[in-house]
Amino acid sequence: MLEAMERAFGPAPSAAEMEAIARAAYARLPADFTRHLGDVVMLVEDFADAQTLAEMGIEDAYELTGLYEGLPLTERSIEHSGTLPDKVRLFRLPILLEWIERGDETLEHLIAHVLIHEIGHHFGFSDEDMHALEELA
Repeated sequence: MLEAMERAFGPAPSAAEMEAIARAAYARLPADFTRHLGDVVMLVEDFADAQTLAEMGIEDAYELTGLYEGLPLTERSIEHSGTLPDKVRLFRLPILLEWIERGDETLEHLIAHVLIHEIGHHFGFSDEDMHALEELA
């Protein structure tokens, strides 16, 4: 039986549908973890904009599935209060392409993977820490 948000087939999900999938993955994260995220904004866009790609030295927009924008908690001080909230941006079309190319996992799992990886940057987590958190979600 498929989970409530899992799609077996059909048209590609819209940005709003992918955001709903990402928010469902976020809701499954441990409360001890999410309470420290504060006002992180989650956005789903088709691709990263040209300026972002240029700043990151990425020529192919399909190479970037997600991006954390902000100052990791490990680098903050009292001087950073009053700044804009951090953002996690998920890029819909690169995620869909990676999902198609992998063929070995659900779209929901891949979206959760990208989301957790980007949130992990907020905390300054290592890749190992992010994989452990992913197991919890």
